[in-house]
Amino acid sequence: MTPDEVLQGLYDETLVGNAPRVLELTTIGIDMDMGPETLLFDALIPSLEEVGARFERGDFFVPEMLIAGRAMSGALDVLRPLLAETGAETVGTFLMGTVKGDVHDIGKNLVNIMLEGAGFHVIDLGVQVAPEKFIEAITEHQPDIVGMSAFLTTTMPMFKANINALEKAGMRDQVIVMVGGAPVTQEYADAVGADAYAPDASATVKKAKDLIAKRRASVAV
Repeated sequence: MTPDEVLQGLYDETLVGNAPRVLELTTIGIDMDMGPETLLFDALIPSLEEVGARFERGDFFVPEMLIAGRAMSGALDVLRPLLAETGAETVGTFLMGTVKGDVHDIGKNLVNIMLEGAGFHVIDLGVQVAPEKFIEAITEHQPDIVGMSAFLTTTMPMFKANINALEKAGMRDQVIVMVGGAPVTQEYADAVGADAYAPDASATVKKAKDLIAKRRASVAV
């Protein structure tokens, strides 16, 4: 295979969620001395961006996004240590967790894969994340963005509890807070004082990039 054929194959197979073939092509690319950045930025990320675009148009649905995300996740497991060796720069650090009282994580996991695929360093705190755990993790990792997910209407008030805890700890201005989950709306995000809301994984990536760019631009001025 030529390098171009490897890249095209990675793009096509990620798009259809063929995880074994994506993993195989990733290994072939590495064996051909293709750089991990090339595989990621010239094939995998463009493919996942196309998945997001198709989802927004209504051509793809959540199952298609999930299988494409999982296919890419396998490739990322191989590429992650190689990218770390090359010192590839990340877009930013995104700390993610499902709020206390909620154990749903499918949506969160998909968002994590999409973010990681787009070049973010993602720290996943898992489910049932209490306010104090968010505080500890922010202190330790100094993220650019904190993402909070809730799937149940009964756990949505934890957004406000978490933001109040950030304010009490004097950390609210240090991080961008994004919220999301099936029952969450823009209106609710505004009401609890979040910086942003995204309805799905694709929108989360776009919004996260925009928010970090704006914050860095304002700091640079």
